[in-house]
Amino acid sequence: MNIIETVFFTGSSNWMLNIVFIIIKIAVVIGVTMLHVMYATYFERKVIGHMQVRLGPMRVGPHGVLQPLADMLKLFFKEDIIPANADKPVFKIAPIIPVFATLSSLAVIPFFEGFVIANINIGLLYIFAMSSLSAYGVVMAGWASNSKYSFLGGLRSSAQVISYEVAMGLSLVGVMILSGSLNLSEIVNAQQGYWYGMFLIPQFVAYFVFLVAMFAETNRTPFDLPEAESELVAGYFVEYSGMRFALYYAAEYIGMIIMSSIAVICFWGGWTLPPMLTDAIPALKAVPGIVWFLGKVYFHIFLYYWVRATVPRYRYDKLMALGWKVLIPLALANIVVTSIVKYVI
Repeated sequence: MNIIETVFFTGSSNWMLNIVFIIIKIAVVIGVTMLHVMYATYFERKVIGHMQVRLGPMRVGPHGVLQPLADMLKLFFKEDIIPANADKPVFKIAPIIPVFATLSSLAVIPFFEGFVIANINIGLLYIFAMSSLSAYGVVMAGWASNSKYSFLGGLRSSAQVISYEVAMGLSLVGVMILSGSLNLSEIVNAQQGYWYGMFLIPQFVAYFVFLVAMFAETNRTPFDLPEAESELVAGYFVEYSGMRFALYYAAEYIGMIIMSSIAVICFWGGWTLPPMLTDAIPALKAVPGIVWFLGKVYFHIFLYYWVRATVPRYRYDKLMALGWKVLIPLALANIVVTSIVKYVI
């Protein structure tokens, strides 16, 4: 228990301070996350623009830095169109579900030592539950829109999430075996017990499986089949406009941040550096843990942009075959090897 938690969480008389402190943490986490979501769209357009030898957004503000604000204002004032034959209650509530599910996932993410909203013992299980729940918003949108394009996008998404969530869950079993916990803070601390300070080295196969699965879970290129423009116009949200359309985009980018954070926590040592590195360069210990955490998360978000700019979209049957015939067997093999090594050592 750190100093802040000692001040606010000892004694039953401080229950009001406890609530205030939790609300402040929630506000800080959600505020910073939404700021990252705004500028993740800007940097994606900039990065892909430079990879394609163009400049990206340049009109609004210096080098286009105010473009996210302009986009937000445009979507806020845009007309909210609801198809005449849509299932209106379901159509209206569908975009809210992915946003709430992804924002709820932030509750168990430890951004640095001692800073986590809910330090529960089943953090990884909770993340998977929220990830599955967000898929309902996509399926509901596909059904409620009363459009064949939306319906096909919703069906694709449900099949894709089921397939790749299995691979993702199995890829993290090796991490659970090595750390002996589902608590995300304990997983980070367990990695400090090794000279290499991260599970990336012994769990490289699991990390590869997780990396591929996280692209599929967030419906990002090359696995953006539920919203394939060339076949389904825009997929499950083709009938949405205005702020409801923006909610789906916000949920997608929050999901990218969540998945990148899980990759960093489970494989890259979270907010810590390898002990051999900090022992060799003691000055690195003075750098706040949040700096290392965000740097690692930014690297994984950059991977999303890089892959989108370089890799073509998979064909749907190839996508499903990759999940069931390659990733799941690899993850199972990794579990067997990890279990044997853990038992022997």
